[in-house]
Amino acid sequence: MKKSIVLLGLTALVFMSCGDDKKTTKKETETKVEVKEEVKAEAVKEEVAEATTGNVELGKKLFTEKTCATCHQADAKVIGPSIKDINKMYAEKSADIVKFLKGESEAIVDTDPGQVAIMKANLDGFVKNLSDDELAAISAYMKSVK
Repeated sequence: MKKSIVLLGLTALVFMSCGDDKKTTKKETETKVEVKEEVKAEAVKEEVAEATTGNVELGKKLFTEKTCATCHQADAKVIGPSIKDINKMYAEKSADIVKFLKGESEAIVDTDPGQVAIMKANLDGFVKNLSDDELAAISAYMKSVK
């Protein structure tokens, strides 16, 4: 009988010890999962930053190659409005520069008919054949100008 009680006590002690290990293991697992999620989130942020930087660089290159820079400077009106003025107006009106570049929306910054005609001719000549990704890159570049 004493052996049964001692055996029962030892068995209970083993089960209780296992239960504590499981709680610790569960906590450790939760911590590991949290750390993995943080690492994954950080990696995604880095990928987005790299993609954005690449997109901005491509946009800057296209902005120059497609002669947009001839009429639009960062913070001064030359022939067309400055990039900062364009950014400000598009932000205020929640408008999409890519739609404008594709000819799917009207001019909202400089609406003088003569200026709009020149702008449309330039858009038809220089950005008409750009892909959506290239137009998005130009938009990313313009938005990056602070």
